[in-house]
Amino acid sequence: MTARRRTLITAAALWLPVAAFAAPITMGFSQVGAESEWRTANTASIKAAAKAAGVTLKFADAQQKQENQVKAIRSFIAQKVDVIAFSPVVESGWDTVLKEAKAANIPVILTDRAVKVADASLYVTFIGSDFVEEGRKAARWLLERAAKTPNAALNIVELQGTVGSAPAIDRKKGFEEVIKSNPRLQIIRSQSGEFTRAKGKEVMESFLKQRDKKIDVLFAHNDDMAIGAIQAIEEAGLKPGQDIVIISIDGVRGAFEAMKAGKLNVTVECNPLLGPQLMRLAQDVVTKKPVEKRITVEEGVFPAEVAAKELPNRKY
Repeated sequence: MTARRRTLITAAALWLPVAAFAAPITMGFSQVGAESEWRTANTASIKAAAKAAGVTLKFADAQQKQENQVKAIRSFIAQKVDVIAFSPVVESGWDTVLKEAKAANIPVILTDRAVKVADASLYVTFIGSDFVEEGRKAARWLLERAAKTPNAALNIVELQGTVGSAPAIDRKKGFEEVIKSNPRLQIIRSQSGEFTRAKGKEVMESFLKQRDKKIDVLFAHNDDMAIGAIQAIEEAGLKPGQDIVIISIDGVRGAFEAMKAGKLNVTVECNPLLGPQLMRLAQDVVTKKPVEKRITVEEGVFPAEVAAKELPNRKY
């Protein structure tokens, strides 16, 4: 089985309840933090699914710091948990601690975010979204919109996620890969908003103060930064969603509410409800059943036109 093989699971499958396992296991889980609505929903899903499955969950919040995650993983190793799962703050710098887990014969599952390691056997599997494809989806929507105004230049500002994190790197890569087909689409400013509303608002305020070029489009790597940016745009006397087209990623309720209000144009879904699937995967890993190296969630694109109809269906 190679790292390139992928299994698609529908978003609906992630919401299925988990029955208690015959042989209870202990899982150590290190979460990135609580920086967004998405992350809060992800944590709630994992905790609820662990309880339903009878999994003893040792949960650690890294508060956006890699050193906290490394300490947590080493603590899990010392406690001799059955399996370790974590959503890495950044991609690199994990080889040493993952070698320690492997030496202790404790399997590791990556959730939501990937890592870059010299030896792929240091983790068993990765379950999460395809961040590059999310960036592509956002850009494809913009290409279609740009085609309706063939003579207009479209200046884009970008709110990136946490520097060095997989979603920030990959969403930017996917977006740029697609927009290069239209030379009228240019990213004129790009800065990290750290995936938070407060920082997204702060950086957007800075973008708006630089008046050398008109801003036509905002591409935010997550909904929380986009919502913060909307506040900055309104305070500047502009109409978000009209004067500045806003594209974001995650698909949280707040984004659908903003779309319904006409302040956000489109959100690309990134499903946080990985808990049930993670618990089933952990059971397979602990009992040494074969699993795919890469498990990708199937997700959609939601423009503002469908927001009102879709909002009641959102589970996060």
